[in-house]
Amino acid sequence: MESIQEKKTLLQRFIVWRSKHIKDKQFILILSFLVGIFTAFAAYVLKFLVEYIKEFLTENFDSTGVNWLYLVYPVVGIFLTSLFIRKVVRDDISHGVTKILYAISRKQSRIKRHNIWSSVCASAITIGCGGSVGAEAPIVLTGSAIGSNLGSIFRMDHRTLMLLVGCGAAGAVSGIFKAPIAGLVFTLEVLMIDLTMASLLPLLITSVTAASVSYLLTGTEAMFQFHLDYPFALERIPYAIALGIFCGLVAWYFTRSMNWIENIFRRYSNPYIKFLIGGAMLSVLIFLFPPLYGEGYDTISLLLNGTTNAEWETVMNNSLFYGSSSLLVLYLILIILFKVFASSATNGGGGCGGIFAPSLFLGCIAGFVFSHVCNEFHIGNVFIPEKNFALMGMAGLMSGVMHAPLTGIFLIAELTGGYQLFLPLMIVSVSAYLTIIVFEPHSIYSMRLAKKGELITHHKDKAVLTLMNIESIVETDFLKVHPNMDLGEMVKVISKSNRNLFPVVDTQDHLIGIVVLDDIRNIMFRQELYHRFYVERFMNLPPARIINTDSMEVIMKKFDDTQAWNLPVVDEEDKYIGFVSKSKMLNTYRQVLVDFSTE
Repeated sequence: MESIQEKKTLLQRFIVWRSKHIKDKQFILILSFLVGIFTAFAAYVLKFLVEYIKEFLTENFDSTGVNWLYLVYPVVGIFLTSLFIRKVVRDDISHGVTKILYAISRKQSRIKRHNIWSSVCASAITIGCGGSVGAEAPIVLTGSAIGSNLGSIFRMDHRTLMLLVGCGAAGAVSGIFKAPIAGLVFTLEVLMIDLTMASLLPLLITSVTAASVSYLLTGTEAMFQFHLDYPFALERIPYAIALGIFCGLVAWYFTRSMNWIENIFRRYSNPYIKFLIGGAMLSVLIFLFPPLYGEGYDTISLLLNGTTNAEWETVMNNSLFYGSSSLLVLYLILIILFKVFASSATNGGGGCGGIFAPSLFLGCIAGFVFSHVCNEFHIGNVFIPEKNFALMGMAGLMSGVMHAPLTGIFLIAELTGGYQLFLPLMIVSVSAYLTIIVFEPHSIYSMRLAKKGELITHHKDKAVLTLMNIESIVETDFLKVHPNMDLGEMVKVISKSNRNLFPVVDTQDHLIGIVVLDDIRNIMFRQELYHRFYVERFMNLPPARIINTDSMEVIMKKFDDTQAWNLPVVDEEDKYIGFVSKSKMLNTYRQVLVDFSTE
């Protein structure tokens, strides 16, 4: 007990010393450097655990026949993960990136401490045993939790915590993919961290540090080996645009299907029913289509490096389709259709993982199928190199699913070293993004929060309103009156109040109306009327009511529509809570804007 107290005292002394000797801007750079180191190590540990478990379980599989253990491993993985989350973590750790967005907009950028390790453990078990999801979203949540908690330990303010959360996310992407530019761009595009000179330098330091540590731990080669055999030619630009549109449609299918399947799982509150449905669906799909096992990076490497049908057909190893070379395209199309079911079943059944890897996996297959079909049927009489289009498809799917075209472009270029294909990567990413926004205005990460009005965006006004919360602006020091009180009793209440507004409530505290002092000023001193006039006679209906679940945008609109200076706040059952004044709202808005924007 004494040692804990001593540590707290030492920390307090350091915080006081730091505030005197190290400026905030300099200390933020130090913290961003530490975040980069810690997130890179966390990414390394997660990738090591996933690979170790996978190799341990599948190294003796027969590539020429059916492997029945595919029906067992995924179920065991989901069950162990579900048990770990429910019994050890006791918190929801799924949808990692959505949780970060929610923490930024509603939790003052504070992420629970267990997220530093819980997502790593849970996703390692899930993916190593075959869960058809990626390790990237869990490690992004881990990195953001490292940034948030490191900032909290040193008592940094809300704006700095938000920046450190972004640094953690950038470091995680940079560390796990060895892609520093993609880490930076991901934070700006997906997490909507505001781009200022004050935020850019810490994000750069974290990204570069994380990538450098990853290089030291795993070598400097790109994550996927790729050799450019066919430089990009101008006559392939129409095909690149068509591939982008195709990727956008696949991303739309993936997003809509995942939401639909997740809604089905939400209908069941019993975790064992979810586990049975998810486990059965996942194991059958992996048994039929072994490439759905885990992240699918082996399949990506195969399609990026294969040059002949014989090499590509090895994607059907370990399956019922082994040796059926004529069914290659059909096999891959079925994988595109069923990948979303496998990923949703993994998370819905109790597993833990993200959609980074599924996006890359689907994009690679979509690009390959698109180009292979064009070549087989001689569409346009232009040769379409499959490996190039498989690479470009990865950028297209990521751009479409995450609504992050820049992330798609830079991530794929850094993952593969395919910088010579930068122009077609841009064409495909932009085409995919423009296609999906016709159907889906928000990414798969942000749509849940956007529906609730809890999403931070680069629109400064909306971002500031999102960061505000109604609890901070509701005033509750108004004295309540009842409709059957007479004027005399009303005057006694007025004498005790510092306000000129009085909510009128019934016996159940439901708001009936309001009394404005100016409206009764001409009669309140006429004693002969004290027992003749009652509150219900001189009360008025409020011009609008604010419900305590309204978003700040809705509240601001109600003020604009009514031109009122004060509006009552009620709950969903119409019970009175307090008042919101426009002046306090504008003062709070200005303060949040200053905190949000200060460089």
